[in-house]
Amino acid sequence: MEELIGRIVANVGTDRETAERAIGVILNFLMKEGPPEQVNKLLAVFPGSEAVASGAEGSGGMFGSMGGIMGVGTQLMSLGLSMGQVQGVTRELIGFAREKAGEDAVGQIVGSIPGLGQFV
Repeated sequence: MEELIGRIVANVGTDRETAERAIGVILNFLMKEGPPEQVNKLLAVFPGSEAVASGAEGSGGMFGSMGGIMGVGTQLMSLGLSMGQVQGVTRELIGFAREKAGEDAVGQIVGSIPGLGQFV
């Protein structure tokens, strides 16, 4: 998890706390919306990911009930991220996931969630 956080801080231009919270929001979303078998493969390559994701549960404040990819975007922007940073965080996380879990698992996750492909 530290490697991914470092990449997001360096490449997206956010602080460590925001990067970790953003990762949690995205992983939480994938756990809820993605195909369980592939998401479990993904989580297995992110040590500590389940704790980070569960820490993001309900972090959306008044936007927490908004569903789908738009709800996640709104949650991420509520962390102070711009739309460009939201896309950057998502691309870094998916790129890292492809390196660690493989294209097949990640491709199945991205393909199964409407709208996610436009962010990666």
